[in-house]
Amino acid sequence: QGQLVESGGSLVQAGGSLRLSCASSRSTLRFNDMGWYRQAPGKQRELVAVISGGIMDYTDSVKGRFTISRDNAKNLVYLQMNSLKPEDTAVYYCNTRPPVQFPWGQGTQVTVSS
Repeated sequence: QGQLVESGGSLVQAGGSLRLSCASSRSTLRFNDMGWYRQAPGKQRELVAVISGGIMDYTDSVKGRFTISRDNAKNLVYLQMNSLKPEDTAVYYCNTRPPVQFPWGQGTQVTVSS
């Protein structure tokens, strides 16, 4: 079934930046739509960014601040996060869209302090 391993999360001050990485054990070429999801405490998991072929789309709350990219040669998906806000605090996960091709990984914790 394969697995996804997320990394790059950390504690950062508001206004800071982080780059998350997602390593796939299966070729990402097989999956047209790859996405980053996040789950904040007490909230449902939400899709924040998706890359579909060469087209990127974002939820409104992160538009202009987050950038998703992929390197199919390395089976990696990235999320560059700039101008971070306390409300971005969450565990971040990657998966396909819809999230049915892989079990959920452990995620990576992003904490933004005010």
